[in-house]
Amino acid sequence: MIAPSDFYAALAEAGVTFMTGVPDSLLKEFCAYVDAELPPSQHVIAANEGAAVGIAAGFHLATGNLPVVYMQNSGLGNAVNPVLSLSDTAVYAIPMILVVGWRGEPGVKDEPQHVKQGAVTPAMLEAMGIPYRVLSGKADEAMDIAKWAASEATSTSGPVCILVRKGAFEKSTKKRLAATPAANMLAREAAIAKITGALPSDATVVATTGMISRELYEQRVAQDQDRSSDFLTVGSMGHASQIALGISIGKPEARVVCIDGDGAALMHMGSLAITGTNKGANILHVLLNNGVHDSVGGQPTVGFEASFTDVARACGYPVVEGPLVDEAEITEAVSRLAAMTGPRFLEVRVKPGSRADLGRPKETPAENKAIFVERLRG
Repeated sequence: MIAPSDFYAALAEAGVTFMTGVPDSLLKEFCAYVDAELPPSQHVIAANEGAAVGIAAGFHLATGNLPVVYMQNSGLGNAVNPVLSLSDTAVYAIPMILVVGWRGEPGVKDEPQHVKQGAVTPAMLEAMGIPYRVLSGKADEAMDIAKWAASEATSTSGPVCILVRKGAFEKSTKKRLAATPAANMLAREAAIAKITGALPSDATVVATTGMISRELYEQRVAQDQDRSSDFLTVGSMGHASQIALGISIGKPEARVVCIDGDGAALMHMGSLAITGTNKGANILHVLLNNGVHDSVGGQPTVGFEASFTDVARACGYPVVEGPLVDEAEITEAVSRLAAMTGPRFLEVRVKPGSRADLGRPKETPAENKAIFVERLRG
């Protein structure tokens, strides 16, 4: 396995002076090291992968130096447009190194939402004309691949990719000290239990990707609640609120609830304006804000620094409340807001982290869809 510090040193020695991106579970030890080691002038955690390409491009334009953009391969979709229409050699010819975690690599066990993306990732890079090499856990190859990537990006004045296999990095020797959460904050799973307990029995719930969907599933099982009302968004990070909006448009009489996360909301924040200004949308948008990317290593978001409630108001939500932390206030607010109509927004602040034995849904995404659709259309 490769020490994150060694890989960073190899990139730095090869000429890299700036890094930006969206954290990934396969890269989490490398991301943790970078986040702890580099000052804000050398490292930015971006809202989404396409934005990271833009940040890297701007840095190169200002300095002439070589940047790194890190991401999960699922984030390539967000990055395709700026990679091809901005940094490509046929356009502005901006060199950068893409460090991409290869979730769903063929032959490597992974979650269902990563299987297709993993299978097509090399073909995507080839179709985009991006040279790439695969980084496994061999420490002696890290320096050579870093040198190749820097040399190739510089000589072609375009993007290149280092595709990182599962298990390539060992534990980081450095991590940013986690902020101490307020003593009265609930664990996210406990907050989800309070929220679902306060919802009417006919509510239709769309849960965002990652821990929130997993914890919603676990709470339904623990409380022996009907799971057919829940759509668990296992992929497509940042789009749960728009799935909820589409359901509300197609089923105007439904009481639709979106349980969202701060990292997901930041990733595609423009969606808040679309939901907030759609006066016919019968949606209660609940944002669980813990200030970190919990599913991929706990790297910080700007969730506690930005005001989601101010953004929601500016985006047209007629009813906006929070941020709340008190469990009695959360229960009361959810019960009251669920009885209203139109777009409503509620921010709940929760502790980062999840329990070590958190399970995963037993049903496949297709099975989840089938029972969800049967109830929704019935």
